[in-house]
Amino acid sequence: MDVDQPIELASPRLENGSATLPTLNGAAVNGTPGQPADPPTETIYVQNLNESVRMNTLKQTLTNLFKNYGDVLDVVAHHNIRMRGQAFVSFANPEEAAKAVKEVDRFPLYGKALKLSFAKTRSDAVVKKLDEAQMEVHKAERLARKKRARADNPHRRKVQARTAAGAVYCEGAAPQQGRRLVQMPDEYLPPNKILFLQNLPDSTTLQQLQMLFSQYPGLHEVRLVPTKKDIAFVEYVDENAASTAKDALHNYRLDGEAKMKVTFARK
Repeated sequence: MDVDQPIELASPRLENGSATLPTLNGAAVNGTPGQPADPPTETIYVQNLNESVRMNTLKQTLTNLFKNYGDVLDVVAHHNIRMRGQAFVSFANPEEAAKAVKEVDRFPLYGKALKLSFAKTRSDAVVKKLDEAQMEVHKAERLARKKRARADNPHRRKVQARTAAGAVYCEGAAPQQGRRLVQMPDEYLPPNKILFLQNLPDSTTLQQLQMLFSQYPGLHEVRLVPTKKDIAFVEYVDENAASTAKDALHNYRLDGEAKMKVTFARK
């Protein structure tokens, strides 16, 4: 199949008016029986798109497909990691969008069955056409949702939790106000009698770490962080003792696979 040229598509329906849908043991599989459907909105969320198709071609093909069901106001699709294989198609009203979802869900496009659902919010194109006076309010709400989504990102929360945990045992004065604090990478921190352990297996126990670090003289205490199983702190009587243990055990494989990261704790 040539995926560089847009496809001109007619409505995927049979002559008797029923949708041309895949079947499973003779039954249509459009939707999940017994589950409530999403409330119709003017915008459709399209998933499982063929990622090898050029973006301009994909947008034109989606327009050709969905214009059979009403006035297509906008097609939004990108090739970035977050949006890859997805698109949003906006209609002038929810009824047209609902008809498209009913008849096009599971439709095979470029060798992949489309997955359709209703978007949770209105698109910019819909608001501009139907309620342009509220455009600025709509944009402000969209930016606020985007900001909240970024704050709730699991990876971001993990980094923030590690940073906070690393500060639990830090010592020293607070930075001067008005000056930007540039954080030094862990690998270049100055010597400290307290070591910071990262990338520990979830199954790591206090006894394991005590046995491992007690091989080096001067061990004072091993502290686990109850809310973060992949980090811990090891304290020695002085910086020299801590340095010896750090050099010996950095990248040690506790479980035979993941390498344990050992650095000086931040002061």
